[in-house]
Amino acid sequence: MPRSRPPYPPEFRVEAIRLARSGEIPLAQLARDLGIADQTLRNWIAQADVDEGRRGGLTSDEREELRRLRRENRVLREERAILKEAAAFFAREIGPRK
Repeated sequence: MPRSRPPYPPEFRVEAIRLARSGEIPLAQLARDLGIADQTLRNWIAQADVDEGRRGGLTSDEREELRRLRRENRVLREERAILKEAAAFFAREIGPRK
């Protein structure tokens, strides 16, 4: 499913997290000023904490690898299903062995 808009640049995220962690501006106000949802900012902060080892969970690199492996797994399952159908088709065409 395509995203409704392109993702924010990494530099923007890093700066938003830095500003949020400084505590000078309330989180909700900072999110409004940046033009993002406050939950989005919270999610970025939480993921940054995981990436930096402050909190448990999957790092961004691990999430990307998991996404890649799931995509690869889906393709392999589709290929396997196609090969299985092809083998059954050719087995029917050749007929029973004698």
